[in-house]
Amino acid sequence: MNEKSVPTQQFGACLKSNRNERKCPMKPIAKHAELANGLHLSYAEQGTKQGTPLILLPGIADSWRIFEPLLAELPESVHAFALSQRGHGDSDKPATGYRTRDFVQDMRLFMDALQIPKAIIVGASSGGFSARSFAAMHPERTAGLVLLGSPATLTGRPNLFAELKDPIDPGFVRSFAESVLSRSAPVEALASMIAENLKAPAHVWGETGNGLFEETFPGELAKIQAPTLIVWGDRDTIIPKADQLALAEAIKGSKLIAHPGSGHMLYWEEPALIARDIVAYINDGQLTSEKN
Repeated sequence: MNEKSVPTQQFGACLKSNRNERKCPMKPIAKHAELANGLHLSYAEQGTKQGTPLILLPGIADSWRIFEPLLAELPESVHAFALSQRGHGDSDKPATGYRTRDFVQDMRLFMDALQIPKAIIVGASSGGFSARSFAAMHPERTAGLVLLGSPATLTGRPNLFAELKDPIDPGFVRSFAESVLSRSAPVEALASMIAENLKAPAHVWGETGNGLFEETFPGELAKIQAPTLIVWGDRDTIIPKADQLALAEAIKGSKLIAHPGSGHMLYWEEPALIARDIVAYINDGQLTSEKN
């Protein structure tokens, strides 16, 4: 395993808030983990090693860098790992293996490689499919589950990415990114997101999309034992409220937070808000022990 410092970007500077004082956010360290299946996955790590382990999974085409704003808002007491899943960002890009079960296996091997016995799993957007499948399949490794703008199902929707060819058209990526935002994004921030999305080749977009729009998970949600937080914004153009109510009903004991005025990418557009949700969830004291 090797590591390197993350270059300072627009989210690396000290950020102002409504508090009188604000410490500079921690700078995550970019690393690569070698898994037992031979894959090398890119990720970022920050926080004290004695802190609560928390693993962040991005949605389709996004890398761990989509979580830079959120990482900047998390306290040092959260030992955060933001992961670029296979095919995404600077992780390896095999020709096949882009179904949910493949991402779940990588997650387990990633935790093995880093000797993380148990963690809170956070899934953003379509990354929530991997997060909740992991929680259902590996309850002994799941301290908690957080789903951020993550749909209950996408089955039956058309795969918008099936016909993409390399090189990916930056104009398509820009249009796709803008379609899931609820407000205008800073130019540099949007450019950074698009650059990361363009690292995913066409077969990754297409095969990951096939999984998202074709797979079904009968009975899976009922198997989730971990305390679950579901966060959704009422300006989400992809996920209707009924979808999130169904998701909350299917996961026993889950809590749904609906933020007025927030969109699908609320973890990127409103990181301070989501950081507060996550910290409150951790402090609620209902998580299963990280050591058991």
